[in-house]
Amino acid sequence: MKAMKKAVLAVLALAVAFTSGCQRHSTKEVYYLIASNMALPYWQTAVAGFNRAAAQYGVTAKVAGPDTHDVQAELAALQKAIATKPSGILISATDPAVVQPGINAAISAGIPVITMDSDAPGSSRLYFIGTNNLEAGRLGGRRIVAKTGGRGNVAFFTIAGQHNMDERLKGFEDVFSGYPNLKIAEVFDTKGDARNAFDRAQQLIVQTGPKKIDAFVCLDSASGKQVADIVKRNQATDREVLAWDIDQGTLDDINAGLIDATVVQRPFTMGYVGLKALDEAFHYPPKQLSKDYAQDAFSIYPVFVDTGTSLVDKNNVGVYLSEAAGAK
Repeated sequence: MKAMKKAVLAVLALAVAFTSGCQRHSTKEVYYLIASNMALPYWQTAVAGFNRAAAQYGVTAKVAGPDTHDVQAELAALQKAIATKPSGILISATDPAVVQPGINAAISAGIPVITMDSDAPGSSRLYFIGTNNLEAGRLGGRRIVAKTGGRGNVAFFTIAGQHNMDERLKGFEDVFSGYPNLKIAEVFDTKGDARNAFDRAQQLIVQTGPKKIDAFVCLDSASGKQVADIVKRNQATDREVLAWDIDQGTLDDINAGLIDATVVQRPFTMGYVGLKALDEAFHYPPKQLSKDYAQDAFSIYPVFVDTGTSLVDKNNVGVYLSEAAGAK
């Protein structure tokens, strides 16, 4: 009888050990999402996706980075996160040249790093999750051609040195190259502060004659509403405004006819897929974390995951307004 009791206890102990060993997730697993300008609605949406995946997996999600556009503060947040030895880091490389050493240091420390939203292609990150920004720029370029008839001057608002916006601008340039009468009059660096877009738009909108700006293109998520405000104040509804991303203000301005359209990304998807991808890399790590998987025909990782884009204008803005109202 004692022998049988011991055997049963041994089996139970083995079952407990086996069950515990097979438990994949734990709140002790900590994943970081790091970016700059975190106060923007765009990034709050990305955080919501990141947190949703963390809740499903039962792991810990942490968010770090400055509320304003501050690349050095983003680097400091990355370095601080690395020091805690997290399970993985999802980062938007606001300035690839600045954060690349930090990304490489994380990989060297055995921490999986995936970029999202804005890539650092020269770094050791595993891969990129986000928008095909070149194609998104071409999508926007075709819209500007359609609205201007392929003629006129276009002013761009961007953040200099940010890889995703450089790619978007290149997409516009590709489309415009087929329309010699459509000129890029200016590419203005907002330095990550939408108030600068407001001030510069006011200076540009009063220009007449050959210097008249016929279309304003905002390559970041914050400038569109500022430029739309200038159009409204100056009653210059003959000017086209193309924005980027969606929030309530942008949707309202499309509905009011102040913004023609906006190119929509999917930051929620980026955050959601990003955490799950990091979890996979943490639990099933590659033999060599620092390998350039883009050069490997048998890579276990993609080169990049395209989360998609779409165009919102007055024809379909009602759908997005309904979704925004339902999310409140």
